[in-house]
Amino acid sequence: MPKTKTNRAMAKRIKKTASGKFLREKAFRSHILTSKTRKRKRQLRRTTVLDKSDEKRVRHMLNQ
Repeated sequence: MPKTKTNRAMAKRIKKTASGKFLREKAFRSHILTSKTRKRKRQLRRTTVLDKSDEKRVRHMLNQ
């Protein structure tokens, strides 16, 4: 049976931490930034831990 392929789109968007958690970038940072406050744009820069409800799906896509 052949090896399963990693979903490359997901692999480029997600990083795995040493403790096994997944980090992701926040959405809503690409355009229409003039209507968003400084505080909101600053907070959108940070990465955040992936939610537990999405973790199973991401593990399957990354073959982990």
